Amino acid sequence: MNTLHMMQGPQVWYGRDLATRTDWVRKLTDVEIAALESAVARLDATDIDIAEIGPEHFATSGLADLVAEIRAATLHGRGFLLVRGIPVERWSVRQCAIAYFGLGTLLGEPVSQNAMGHILGHVKDIGADYARPNHRGYQTAARLPYHCDSSDIVALLCLKPAKAGGKSSIVSSWTLFNEMLARHPDLLPELLNPVYRDRRGEVPDGAEPWYAVPVFNPTVDGGLVATYVRSAMTKAQRFDEVPRLTPQLIAACDALDRLAEDPAIHLDMDFRPGDMQFVSNHWIMHSRTAYEDFPEPENRRHLFRLWLACSDGPLLPEVYTRAWQGATAHGRPAGIRVAGVPLSAPLDAGWE
Repeated sequence: MNTLHMMQGPQVWYGRDLATRTDWVRKLTDVEIAALESAVARLDATDIDIAEIGPEHFATSGLADLVAEIRAATLHGRGFLLVRGIPVERWSVRQCAIAYFGLGTLLGEPVSQNAMGHILGHVKDIGADYARPNHRGYQTAARLPYHCDSSDIVALLCLKPAKAGGKSSIVSSWTLFNEMLARHPDLLPELLNPVYRDRRGEVPDGAEPWYAVPVFNPTVDGGLVATYVRSAMTKAQRFDEVPRLTPQLIAACDALDRLAEDPAIHLDMDFRPGDMQFVSNHWIMHSRTAYEDFPEPENRRHLFRLWLACSDGPLLPEVYTRAWQGATAHGRPAGIRVAGVPLSAPLDAGWE
């Protein structure tokens, strides 16, 4: 424990403080909306597949400041930014996807989010059962506990909000580490050792159906990256080869969850149509409250999602690409890749 120290930097923040500020909300300018609309109109007039869109299709000075601000906030600052003002109300689903996906490629490489190779994801309740090992929380209307995804950045675009609920909550992993060190120094070491997690049927070629990675990973430059999916830890217990969860590890996770759920520590936000949320998976854990949906299919809650691999992301331990995931050409976490499955960007959330 003598080698551990309190983390310092913009990544350390408390929700109670940010809730009184608006500097984490960035409104699109008229120039930026015009640049997006121009690119959308040009590409929508072609038959281009969304998955084929790259940064060269959105190379315009009109978006340079926006991209720089998102990158600075998510990869080099507090770890998140809410961008407001995508005109989803006057765009088709395809047009929204073109703008959102294209903007994402200016930040990083879209990587697969599931075993089907989807690089454009849909967060929508399709009646999945979160308790089943191979089902994912984003396919339900259930509350999602605080967790991290398998990429440098996770981004969401709100097309349709819920009738009620569905509030987004984020918490600083660095703040959680500091609080664990201050309040539970006896339990923190449990989260610095590898913990086993279920791949939920999304198994890369040659890998086991589980993997092990610590929750908190100090980096050699004095930083910290974190990854946490407690439901995957619990589901991994279905494998006889996986060590049993110990009382100490359970107590450490309970303490971490209590801290994340403290209203003074996490930050809540509601999504409006056209809101884009960009979050660092390495410095932020995110959650969602349960929600009630509209009965009409056309009005049901619907978010686009991107997982982005960013060449200028933070330094990562080798375990991230060796034992957990593969690596992109730039050495960044490559999401969920299954051999022989091509990458695709479906426009319909009903593909599951």
